Amino acid sequence: MVASRCFRVALLPVACAVYLPGLAPREYNPDDKVELKVNKMTSAKTQLPYGYYTLAYCQPDDGVKNAIENLGQQMTGDLIENSPYQIKLMESKPCELLCSKTLEKAEKEKFRNMIEDEYLVNWIVDSLPAATRYRQTGSDFMYMNGFLVGIAQKGKYYLHNHVTLDLHYHSNPEQYEGYRIVGFEVEPRSSTPQGGKPDCSATPVPFDIDSSDTVVYSYTVTWTWSDVRWASRWDAYLKMSGAQIHWFAILNSLMILLFLSGMVAMILLRTLHRDIATYNEVPTEEEAKEETGWKLVHGDVFRKPAYSTLLTVFVGSGVQLLAMSMVTLLFALLGFLSPAHRGSLLQSMMLLFTLMGVLGGYTSARLCKVFDGDEGRWKTTTFLQAFMFPGLFFGIFFLLNLCIWGEQSSGAVAFTTMFALLVLWFGVSVPLVFFGAYTGFKRDRMEMPVRTNQIPRAIPDQPWYMQPLATSLVGGILPFGAVFTELFFIMSSLWLHEFYYLFGFLSLVLVIVLITCAEISIALTYFQLTSEDYRWWWTAFAASGSSALYVFLYSIMYFNTRLQIRHWVSVLMYFGYMLIMSVIFMLISGAVGLMSSLHFVRGIYGSIKID
Repeated sequence: MVASRCFRVALLPVACAVYLPGLAPREYNPDDKVELKVNKMTSAKTQLPYGYYTLAYCQPDDGVKNAIENLGQQMTGDLIENSPYQIKLMESKPCELLCSKTLEKAEKEKFRNMIEDEYLVNWIVDSLPAATRYRQTGSDFMYMNGFLVGIAQKGKYYLHNHVTLDLHYHSNPEQYEGYRIVGFEVEPRSSTPQGGKPDCSATPVPFDIDSSDTVVYSYTVTWTWSDVRWASRWDAYLKMSGAQIHWFAILNSLMILLFLSGMVAMILLRTLHRDIATYNEVPTEEEAKEETGWKLVHGDVFRKPAYSTLLTVFVGSGVQLLAMSMVTLLFALLGFLSPAHRGSLLQSMMLLFTLMGVLGGYTSARLCKVFDGDEGRWKTTTFLQAFMFPGLFFGIFFLLNLCIWGEQSSGAVAFTTMFALLVLWFGVSVPLVFFGAYTGFKRDRMEMPVRTNQIPRAIPDQPWYMQPLATSLVGGILPFGAVFTELFFIMSSLWLHEFYYLFGFLSLVLVIVLITCAEISIALTYFQLTSEDYRWWWTAFAASGSSALYVFLYSIMYFNTRLQIRHWVSVLMYFGYMLIMSVIFMLISGAVGLMSSLHFVRGIYGSIKID
């Protein structure tokens, strides 16, 4: 079947849709076959997906066949296969027998375990996922992705062996010929057969797995006209519960952060203006003796920090991840990462991370030259840039994949895919990192406005609240405050299998977070230099990078309050991936903070007269 993944790219507020080549909508004619595909079964309780045919469901007569999957689908464990359901456009089926199967004891136990863990069955028609419609008290209809395998009540397990497939179609003869599918709803039922035939009535007797060794599968097909156009068919799926809370939280965070940003900027600008004017005046002999403040450390402010090689790698990796995030968001805003194109988001992120290795290598090499690194340190820095954090992420992913593979889950990534990742890493990313580092190292060293003294200046004793650890922990609160609302929805998408497509909100939050990281790092750097402590490099990175600690602590709270995960592999998988997410957030926010502080420090020391 020709791929029918498509989306609308809204570039101008006009009533026209732009479709990418190969992803255009598909028109069906009456009696055309409509293929129903099955995907992995998922559970918010275990987080371990399994193939549809792991359970004793009816299989196609011509055998089970896998659909072609992209790299992103393979990484997320998508397992799209054909099904035995026979569906034709505009052909309704009131009660159709699919098959009868005799359940063995082990197969019954599998069903019980899946029902107990609240596994969801996921089907696909014309790239639309099957949705179960429900209504919350005092609200409109909402949609749940997929439907439950069954229901457990009072120690009994009722299997959903009958489904009503309600397919919505739309047509517009003035613009195109045929019909387009714009909705796919499933209503599951548990039904005990009557006289060996399926019972498709509205109130059947529920089928208890333990009541019989034979299960009868049946289905009903209905076709419903819909006013929804093809370009808007995903709107119902992307409708999020609590949207008003989401809007209010985003607006509230924006107003608070704009106020705080304005306050910090005003204080710094007024204080700096007074300091610069004072420092540029011709001092008297007594004023020279009593001189205090950040001007006194001008001979040490650009002194190489401890563990400078690690700092350059941290910043280079952060720039690489930031560039990847920004380009990915740009593609998402333009509609290139439609939810209909499964796996496209993860695949794009991996490819962009690989390509952005050029920026990572270039940044780390430029910063290495600032610290007067020779060619030997340049090579060490580049090597760490190419292998340190990619190796950490791949190592965690590989160990988690072994655990998932031990559970025989479809979420386990095949070793051929692992090999493809290694080829992408060593064959593309590493050469690009070295190329970027070579280019950066050949550039002239970044000029500093003041020279560094040979003998380090003594640092006065600092109060406890001016220690780097204390200031960093305080500084990380503000960037976390800007992101925690959106973080909730992102984590719900990842771990509760909800749709997330609010890339406009996410872009706004990213801008707020970047501005906040820059300002908080600049402010804390200024206060540290004012107290005559010139060790600002790591403080500038940690002031905003420490927000990752709050992200990880929030993930612990989310785990205890929102999730019901108990299996040790699932717990390990959750905290392993949240650790990766926290490290990524640390690198991005820390890199923005340090680069902003570097430009700030160069600016203020370049604006004063040094004797």
